[in-house]
Order: sequence, then structure tokens, then C-alpha cells
Amino acid sequence: MKRSDQARRAEELAAAREPFVTALVVRAQRPSSVSAGDCGVVLADGTIEGFVGGACAESSVRLHALRVLETGEPLVLRIVPGDEGGPAEEGAVTVQNPCLSGGALEIFLEPRLPAPRVCVVGDTPIAQALVSLGERLGYEVGIDRLDDDVALVVASHGRDEEDSLERALRSGVPYVGLVASRRRGPAVLEELRARGTLTEADIARIHTPAGLDIGARTAEEIALSILAEIVSVRRARETVPAPATAIDPVCGMEVTAAEPSPHAERDGETAWFCGEDCKRAYEADVPSQ
Repeated sequence: MKRSDQARRAEELAAAREPFVTALVVRAQRPSSVSAGDCGVVLADGTIEGFVGGACAESSVRLHALRVLETGEPLVLRIVPGDEGGPAEEGAVTVQNPCLSGGALEIFLEPRLPAPRVCVVGDTPIAQALVSLGERLGYEVGIDRLDDDVALVVASHGRDEEDSLERALRSGVPYVGLVASRRRGPAVLEELRARGTLTEADIARIHTPAGLDIGARTAEEIALSILAEIVSVRRARETVPAPATAIDPVCGMEVTAAEPSPHAERDGETAWFCGEDCKRAYEADVPSQ
């Protein structure tokens, strides 16, 4: 994959809000089948688009790309021929690959995760401050939109509050906040109860007054307290599953135990492999019946 093709594909995936990892070969020793500058992208299901190494190198790229999606931190992956594990360093990992037929490789893996979305209802000073500050914190802030939002904040001072809150609760938005006084907030909740369309557990998820109690007074300070509460709720709920792994029974490498890694069934168990060569060796070793 050319760098221009990688950039184009990355734009497509980002526009679709798909998580992925860019992979760039930064060093390749002879006789490697790749060269410095070769690149690709790794999708969240482990699919590799582009060429960043042969089949055995791909297995390590897949595993560690899925791990950087989990951590959100970039990584330099060093793949070297050998049988034993390599030293761990901050920001880098060395994988010794007994199947590697070429020279050592260094591949830079960078996760690209969609910006978390926050929906703001209203055009009040607090709503405007939420948009401004939220964008500086890396959130994608929209007005009155529900999709895969991590939060909805109603800051409309009485306009369309109940409808927006009910819609967010029914959509399963993790954080639902209402900007209101300590007197008016409970009144809005009573209006929602009177509708009879939400459970008490649903209504209990509404944060009102929205935001952590930091003594905020100005619109900007209130927006800061709300965003801090959103971060707190989001981090408490945020869990990215680590990729399932297995040990290749032929070469002993750690591999991703999921498609598209090669695998075979024997005695009701699934064996996973770094590449087709190890899979064929495993299948050839089946005892005759």
C-alpha cells in the first residue's frame, strides 16, 4: 500500500468512525520482503490491508495492533528472528519470531480512535461553553444529535427538556445531564415520571444539576464541571477487551486467537497459528487412523 493510499483509506475509516491502526515499516533488514516506507492499516477485527511483512510478521503485527487499539498508545514493534522473548521498553516491544525468514523489522503502530461524541441541547451560554471547551478536550460536540454519543447534556433552560432527556435515556446514552437549579431539576424529573414511559431506573440515570460540585459559577466553569463528570462516567464504563491470544503449537509464537489468524480443529479444540506453514505442519502431524 502506498502512503497516499494509506492516507485515503485512513480518511475513509475516520469518516465512518471506525477504529483502526496505521502500520508503517520504519526499518527492514535484508533479506526482508518489505522495505522501509511500506505501510498498511489494521482494522478492529484484525484484518490487515496493505503489506507490512510476510505471513509470520503479519501475525505479530495483527496481535500488537489490536493491543494498541486496547491501550490507545502508539508502539514500535520490533520483529527479529529467534526463539526467545525480547526485552520490553517503554513505547516499544521486541518479538522474536522463530519462523521469520527475512531480516529484522521495525514497524510503527499508531491507533486511530474516533473522537467521543457529546450531544448538547440548547444555545445558552453554558451550551456554547460546552461546545468550545469540549472540542479543545478532544470531544466531537454536536447540537441536538444522538448517534453513538457518550453523553447528552440538556442546557436549554426549559425548552424541549423532557423530550431530549427521554430520547437519550431510550437510546442508552451513558451520560445524561440536565443543567437546572436544585429546585427546577427535580420538577423536570417529576414531569418525566408523570409521562409513565420511563422506569425509575431510567430517571435515576439523569445527572441534575449536571456536573461535579466544584463551586462553579460562570458558564465556562459550569461547562468544565460537566465535562469533568462526563470524563469520570466515561472512564468508569470504558472497557476495551484485550485480544484473545493462543500459542502456536508448532513454532511457539503468541498469536491472535481469532479470525483472520489461520486455525485448525483437533479433538474438539481449536489450534491457532502464525501462518499457513505452521498450520500445514500441524495438520501433517495428525496420526493415521
